Amino acid sequence: MTQSNRFLSLLCTLLFCSFSVHTNAADEPQYRQLPRTQTTPGGVVILDLGSTDSTSPTATYNEVPVAVVRTTAGWRAMIGIPLSAKPGPHSVEVTRYDGSVELKTFEVDLKAYPEQHLTIENKRKVNPNDEDMVRIRRDRTDIANAKRYRHPTILSTRLDIPVEGIRSSSFGSRRILNKQPRQPHGGMDIAAASGTPVYAPGDAIVVESGDYFFSGKCLFLGHGAGLQTFYAHLSKIHVKPGDIIKRGQLIAEVGATGRVTGAHLHWSVGLNRTWVDPELFLATTE
Repeated sequence: MTQSNRFLSLLCTLLFCSFSVHTNAADEPQYRQLPRTQTTPGGVVILDLGSTDSTSPTATYNEVPVAVVRTTAGWRAMIGIPLSAKPGPHSVEVTRYDGSVELKTFEVDLKAYPEQHLTIENKRKVNPNDEDMVRIRRDRTDIANAKRYRHPTILSTRLDIPVEGIRSSSFGSRRILNKQPRQPHGGMDIAAASGTPVYAPGDAIVVESGDYFFSGKCLFLGHGAGLQTFYAHLSKIHVKPGDIIKRGQLIAEVGATGRVTGAHLHWSVGLNRTWVDPELFLATTE
């Protein structure tokens, strides 16, 4: 993130803090529209913090702050489970307004994700050379910094699909690229023609944009309290870091940049710096 982008993000954060109003949960319907629970690696846990105090408790999981939202029934922690999480008991450290601390536990269940075999024509996108690796290491630093961004105000907790197209169920799949194992897939792929509009799935602030070796042209949005969305392989980006955007606003266009087999949108959803299944955040008719 450039110095100017950091300044813009800080300025917008201060503006949000200055004008945000702490209202009752009944006045904030998005607070009640929490993601669906799935207690497996790559899933989301909604944990009852057992408090109806007006002041929010704080919570951490694996030493990373997690989102805490107010509902009509009290405060809830919204926790992303890493794809690398082992089955069994996990704990969250909760700190109350009075400074008291307690551990709350939840169980992670086993889930076996399928393998996905892909053929990449550009061999360097599978086996980068030394020059590529310099760029990749720089990209990883930028991405890690973007994932640490936490907007203090919760702007959205349920999301709309950002582009119309054919959705794959590839989140979490163990990817085999040109017969070589790679990291599990941390997002949803939506097939659409280059130039197809991509819209903001919820209110957000633009955290970062870039052009990376694997992800191509990409964009990070912050939806508050560590909830983020990430958009990769874009052909055009219509917003810039620091912009405050609304649900349904045009933010980008589908493309085929970076490591791809064809035009599509790679869409990731992150909580507490870990990618989780985007399907859990999509509004349903239930």
